Amino acid sequence: MRYIENTTVGLPATDGAGVRLTRVIGTPTLDMIDPFLMLDEFGSDDPDAYMAGFPDHPHRGFETVTVMLNGKVRHGDSAGNDGVIGPGDVQWMTAGRGIVHSEMPEMTDGRMRGFQLWVNLPSALKMSPPKYQDISVANIPTARFEGGTSRVISGEYGGETGPADPGVPVRLMNVELDANGLFEVEPAAGSNVFVYVADGEVSGMKENGDDIGLGEGVIAVLSGEGGVNVRAGEAGAMLLYAEGEPIGEPVARYGPFVMNTRDEISQAMDDYRAGRFTG
Repeated sequence: MRYIENTTVGLPATDGAGVRLTRVIGTPTLDMIDPFLMLDEFGSDDPDAYMAGFPDHPHRGFETVTVMLNGKVRHGDSAGNDGVIGPGDVQWMTAGRGIVHSEMPEMTDGRMRGFQLWVNLPSALKMSPPKYQDISVANIPTARFEGGTSRVISGEYGGETGPADPGVPVRLMNVELDANGLFEVEPAAGSNVFVYVADGEVSGMKENGDDIGLGEGVIAVLSGEGGVNVRAGEAGAMLLYAEGEPIGEPVARYGPFVMNTRDEISQAMDDYRAGRFTG
């Protein structure tokens, strides 16, 4: 069995034009989980916390994945893509060689909640053409099991295949567990795995075989090989489950640019200033 190697909680942060969020991956305590560079959870009942949104900003060298739970966000970019993702929808954007985009909230019942995950690209794909996948909730299959359900965004689970086409092998699922429900999954050999508890609480297994409880807002990084077993508490739970094939290359980061070397970061900044991020 895979075991829980370490756990941590996200840190309060702001991004965009002052949007308040919780940064779970990409912090001093959890820098990255190759190939996952960053995970943010955003959510508030206060429109002042998110309505300023994320005006035009650039990206190069990785993919952004936005999973909406509540509310709507309008996307527009320099490649000519435009659309609105709502509750249950997913936006999977490959920045590749460079794109400028905006993500602006549109209020629905005063509630905004979701996740944004950054997935690295290998050097061979960092300068690939940008790509945009706008995935409707109606096209995301749900795998049902005895202890709950799993929306399969990418990869395969329970006989269902997610519609997203990631640049590197990634399985991403939004899991809803019933009271005391058990979630079992067999990750690909050699993959890196994390489980983020968005609601409720769950228990998993430590390296010595003892149980460990994971409360709301906790991310667990798993190690070893074999299957993953996570059981919900009395109130059930909602999880974000992710596994990915590690890239194993040097990572150079500066804000919205993720490359392999500092020279490539400098080139990205020059290209953006020169207006070459046109998609």
